[in-house]
Amino acid sequence: MMTTPDAQPTLSSGPLLLVLTPARGGSIARFDYAAGGGAKTPVFRGVDGNDPSILDHANFPLVPFVNRVRDGRFSFRGREVRLSTNLPGDPSPLHGQGWTSAWEVESLTGTEAELVFRHAPGEWPWAYEARQSFALDPQGLTMTLSCTNRSDEPMPCGLGHHPYMPCTGETRLDTRVESVWTIDDKVLPIERIAADGRYDLRNRLVCGQGLDHGFGGWNGLARIDDPSLPFRIEISSPDAKFFQVYSPEQGGLFVAEPVSHANAALNAPETEWPELGMRVLDPGETMSLAMRVDVITKS
Repeated sequence: MMTTPDAQPTLSSGPLLLVLTPARGGSIARFDYAAGGGAKTPVFRGVDGNDPSILDHANFPLVPFVNRVRDGRFSFRGREVRLSTNLPGDPSPLHGQGWTSAWEVESLTGTEAELVFRHAPGEWPWAYEARQSFALDPQGLTMTLSCTNRSDEPMPCGLGHHPYMPCTGETRLDTRVESVWTIDDKVLPIERIAADGRYDLRNRLVCGQGLDHGFGGWNGLARIDDPSLPFRIEISSPDAKFFQVYSPEQGGLFVAEPVSHANAALNAPETEWPELGMRVLDPGETMSLAMRVDVITKS
C-alpha cells in the first residue's frame, strides 16, 4: 500500500485517537484522549498537519541505533563506518535513518496499522527492513518496532521508542533504574554512576529538570501522572533494559524513551556490547522492541 505525502492514517478505539504520519519518519502526529466525546487531552505531545519538524511530533522510531554515535564514526569487524550529522548543531548523528525517512503503510484497519521502511546500503553500509505495528484498544496502545538484517553479513542493531509527553510543574515520573551516565557538553556519556540524588527517578517531579541522560538497569515500567489530567499513563517495555530521559530546563515537555542499548554504545569495543545492549544481527535475523502505553482513567 503506497503512502501519499499528506496521508495521515487515523486509528480510534474507545476514548483514544491515534494519528500517524508515515511520510514524516514513520511518526505519530497525535495520541489523544477524549472520554464521552469531550475535548481532546493529549496523551503524547502532538502536532497537526505534515509541515512541523519531526522533532515536534508525538513519537518516532529509533532504528538501527539509539541516540548518538560519537563524531559519526565507529568500527565494526575491520570496517570503518562514517555517518553524516542529521540534526543541525549536533556533531554526532542520532537515532539512525528511520526517523528521517518516509515509511509506507503496509496494512491499515480502524484500530491497527503496520508501516515499513526499507533501507538500501549507503553511509550505513547494511541493508535492513524496519517495521512498526500499532494496535489501539480502549485501554491503550501497543507498538512494536522491528528490524531485519537484509545484508549478507552481520550488522549492528539497536532499537528504541521516542515518545514526547506534555508536562507541568506537578507532573511526576515514577520508575526504577540502577545507573546513569554523566554527560559532556555534546550530550555524550562520560561515566556510569549510581542513579541517586538528582538522577533518582522514583516518584519525582519530571518537568524542567535539565536532564538529557541515559539510564541502565531499567525495570521496564514507568508511571506518569499529573493531577490536572483525567488519566494516568503507564509505559511498559519488558525487553528494554535502558531508559533515556530528556527534560529541558524550560519545561513544557519531556521524553521517556524505552531503548535497547546505551547512548554511544557503537563507540565501545564489541566485547562490551552485550553489557551495553547493542546487538549483532546475522543475515536474515530480526530483533524487536515492544512498548505498551496504558491510559488509565481516574475514578
